[in-house]
Amino acid sequence: MATHSAVAQHTDHPGGNAVLVVEHLEMAFAMKKGTSLQALKDVSLQARAGQVTGLVGADGAGKTTLIRIAAGLLVPTAGSVTVLGLDSARDSIAIQSRVGYMPQRFGLYEDLSVRENMDLYADLQGVPMSARGERYRRLLDMTGLVRFTQRMAGDLSGGMKQKLGLACALIKSPEMLLLDEPTVGVDPVSRRDLWKIVYALVAEEGIGVLLSTAYLDEAERCHFVVVLHEGEKIADGAPHEFQKDARGRVFLIDPPSDVKPRRIQSLLSGRPGILDATIRSGRVRVVTATGGRMALDAHLPALWRTRIQQPSPSFEDAFMALIPRAQQPLDAIAAASEVPSPRSDEVVVRARGLRKLFGDFEAVKALSFDVYRGEIFGLLGPNGAGKSTTFRMLCGLSSVSAGEISVAGKDLRRSRSPARARLGYMAQRFSLYGQLSVQENLLFYGRAYGLAGRPLQQRLAWAYAEFGLTRWRDQTAAELPGGYKQRLAMAAALLHAPEILFLDEPTSGVDPLARREFWLRINGFAEQGVTVVVTTHFMEESEYCDRVLIMSQGESLAMGTPAQIRALARSEATPEPSMEDAFIALAEGAITPTPPIGDIVS
Repeated sequence: MATHSAVAQHTDHPGGNAVLVVEHLEMAFAMKKGTSLQALKDVSLQARAGQVTGLVGADGAGKTTLIRIAAGLLVPTAGSVTVLGLDSARDSIAIQSRVGYMPQRFGLYEDLSVRENMDLYADLQGVPMSARGERYRRLLDMTGLVRFTQRMAGDLSGGMKQKLGLACALIKSPEMLLLDEPTVGVDPVSRRDLWKIVYALVAEEGIGVLLSTAYLDEAERCHFVVVLHEGEKIADGAPHEFQKDARGRVFLIDPPSDVKPRRIQSLLSGRPGILDATIRSGRVRVVTATGGRMALDAHLPALWRTRIQQPSPSFEDAFMALIPRAQQPLDAIAAASEVPSPRSDEVVVRARGLRKLFGDFEAVKALSFDVYRGEIFGLLGPNGAGKSTTFRMLCGLSSVSAGEISVAGKDLRRSRSPARARLGYMAQRFSLYGQLSVQENLLFYGRAYGLAGRPLQQRLAWAYAEFGLTRWRDQTAAELPGGYKQRLAMAAALLHAPEILFLDEPTSGVDPLARREFWLRINGFAEQGVTVVVTTHFMEESEYCDRVLIMSQGESLAMGTPAQIRALARSEATPEPSMEDAFIALAEGAITPTPPIGDIVS
């Protein structure tokens, strides 16, 4: 594959000495039936002391494989990786004693307390007792876990678990830090805190950090970025160097008052000359291939009075223009939402005074809201806010302590089974059977939903066609790329044509391309009358929702349209706040909605 002309040839990586040198790295994994998967192909790169080097790329790019080789956990097929002057294959034990490594799912012991986990990792790293007191104090202060040393790790929120994982990786002051997507599945507040910790280490101790991330705004914070695609390095350089090639090709579209932003996004996605279309702060952000403004005018209806601006490109814009894409029928995915169904005032999810108790702890406190047919409704909140508990009650997966809750007209407290038959559920860690093939997973879920005979075969044919799964039908779910695991999980949740779809952080851990494709599909299903209730930690994804409910400590902080939520954070210092600005301000108590926005419920 040809490298990107503007940035791929940069070999200068300004900063300190190289702490990681990768030269002509190859890695192949043996697969079934004598085949092999080439995970890395002739990759060369460096990471330097005193800098954060970011690894980005779509699913299957080879990011995790490269980090695991650097950590001495895998032996490469060819080429070399040198860490702190040591060979990763020959000197793996020595490397592991000098490097901090945090995998995607850090190995915390959930039945041990925060302090006991730290003690265990200190024992494994050979940290003497005399050095632990001061080290623990600093790490607990940095991570904000001082008050939680006796809490079981299993009882921590997702963000706190990530912070504890990072603290354990730093128990023995490392000379280099390897972080594999450390912020996946955590809220914006925790994500910001984790970055503060990383940058404090870089500034104060001068260590080098190699970090992979699914968040392109995080890549923009790195000193140096390496882009991988299908095992090859296709570009590297400082984030600002990538943006040069996107100049004159990025546009912001203000929708007319009677047109939803996601309607414009669906209309443009996948069209000739359009490389990317996504929603940002109520506007549609578009990257064109060539032709600039003419590429937009060719696809936007002449009657729509849209205002179009040309902002400065971001790293994300440049990334979306850079990554080669298979010819996905995005126009076909988006087509379903081109003729929107009329707005329905039918309430399909109704909660009144909803409460959930775990012993003396009140996780959800008197929550009330409605969700309408065909609406995309978002549940947002910091880790530990109670949104997952609320979500599980709405799905009928967890009992209700007090209050009223109905789904599809059925009282969930009295008629749970009839209600659950009319909804689809997609778990955060996709509920797939890894050892079963795509076909076997779909057959299992179809039969579990009561489908058989011709109706089952018709829905299976629909799933293969709708989600592009035909060529993967005999592949085990465990061997699918992340984006295809997501497609299979969604296909299984929709196999019985449910009226209501519950999605629990459905895009956590998948790449930006898969997230865009996912939301195009959701837009289409919503326009066809399917009601969607979704939780997410990607604040930009909340822009696809008709309304969002933001929770904290089991209570509602604010509820309304994305525009109403963003307006809460508007100030002289922040005249055009993003959803992330508003979320952080609400979560930290910097703003209080007065009067409260949202539904008036009795």
